[in-house]
Amino acid sequence: MSEPLFLQSVMHEKIWGGTKLRDEFGYAIPSESTGEYWAISAHPHGVSTIKNGRFEGMKLDGLYQEEPALFGHPTEKVFPLLTKILDANDWLSVQVHPDDTYAMEHEGELGKTECWYVISAEEGSEIIYGHNAKSKEELEQMIHSEDWEHLLTRIPVKAGDFFYVPSGTMHAIGKGILILETQQSSDTTYRVYDFDRKDANGYKRDLHLKQSIDVLTIGEPENSVPVGLGLKNMTSTLLVSNHFFAVYHWKFSGPESMTQTAPYLLLSVLAGKGHLKVDNRMYYLKKGDHLILPNDVKNWEIDGQLEVIASHPNT
Repeated sequence: MSEPLFLQSVMHEKIWGGTKLRDEFGYAIPSESTGEYWAISAHPHGVSTIKNGRFEGMKLDGLYQEEPALFGHPTEKVFPLLTKILDANDWLSVQVHPDDTYAMEHEGELGKTECWYVISAEEGSEIIYGHNAKSKEELEQMIHSEDWEHLLTRIPVKAGDFFYVPSGTMHAIGKGILILETQQSSDTTYRVYDFDRKDANGYKRDLHLKQSIDVLTIGEPENSVPVGLGLKNMTSTLLVSNHFFAVYHWKFSGPESMTQTAPYLLLSVLAGKGHLKVDNRMYYLKKGDHLILPNDVKNWEIDGQLEVIASHPNT
């Protein structure tokens, strides 16, 4: 019998983390500086575990290898996507991620194109999204002279904003922001600037200036343009679609029947509660749930007052 795969996943403590993963979602957090919940992940640095049904207790990376039919017999050797919730209680470092070619050559893993849906943002919150250098030479000069005021582009943000962050984009999530991130399954980050802060042991975190200058792109980042579709009891907004993934925002106000259009779907419930119906079986959905609808789930119904981020690979 086809069934959804509900997931239990891994928390990561960060120098910039806080308590919103507990306060807003009710998760058990390891400390008062918890920065990331790797909600749907087969990356070795934090693998999700199936917590229901016939695959209960299996790790997602193992399931992906052992049951390829559940994922439409994918050509990718590793599970390609990673969904996170991030609590920025302080600024993340100013950073950049490499593309697949550079990452495979230098790090032995996928590159990292990502995108952010802003769940909440305190008044006055900002992100860094792009830079003002007009050439590689100017970029290198401004980085080495630490001219951050003129180099970095700051943008105010609010709940419901969305940002597409392809590899090569200078970026940083600012203090007071809670986001859901959809990304390639990679943990490679090159730090450009870390606000001169020190860790608990009094040491500054490593920077990666050479790698950053290698991979940073020139020109303003081009955000995606969301496209919405209104149905009877649901609004579906395509937030971004690229070579790596498609990401949707779904808002439900009642029952809606849906049909598979991708090999499998990743779902994260951001708000509300309701039910998912698969093969005449009902599954309770609530804020903070994360699940996969595998390839053998061809049709389903979602009912309730729910806000969901859905994604699938595009490769």
